[in-house]
Amino acid sequence: MRLLQLGFWNAGVDGNYGLTTTQAVMAFQKYSGLDPTGNVDALTAAALSAGGDRVRGAADTGNLIEIDKRRQLLFIIQDGTTLWALNTSTGNGQPYEQEDVNTPGEIVRGVALTPDGLWKVDRERPEGWWEGDLGQIYRPKYFRGGIAVHGSNTIPNYPASHGCVRVSVPAMDFIWAQNLMPLGTQVWVHDG
Repeated sequence: MRLLQLGFWNAGVDGNYGLTTTQAVMAFQKYSGLDPTGNVDALTAAALSAGGDRVRGAADTGNLIEIDKRRQLLFIIQDGTTLWALNTSTGNGQPYEQEDVNTPGEIVRGVALTPDGLWKVDRERPEGWWEGDLGQIYRPKYFRGGIAVHGSNTIPNYPASHGCVRVSVPAMDFIWAQNLMPLGTQVWVHDG
């Protein structure tokens, strides 16, 4: 309940320390400068109990999705107010070379970067899992070529993607259900 009060989205208070609670704790830890383990240790419990202001992204006007690569957090901003913060994992900056899932025999090469800048959601795939060129992605919202915010089963506490912005599958379902990222939504990616 405290995480929700502070603006760190989870699926609700149900008595279980499940996936969305772990992701919310990790987001809180990243935001607070704590070791982002996803576990509530003594320092995390003290920080949660200390009170403090609700989470805030850097943006203070408009409706947008803000991605802070330095902290590995995604902020949902409406009318200049941060509604929610989500744990995320962006591009790891490393070169990659692997077979294209959709075109067997073709090799995809590149550097795993999530590009800084102000973009807009220009296409989406609303239903279920899709085979991206580099692996499966869930309900993607594309904002720069093949780069999207999408659901994933793996959202570590560090940059790990090929360039996309990973959030948990339940978080992606929440974004869709609440229409928080419709076509045309601005996406601001920065390094903090």
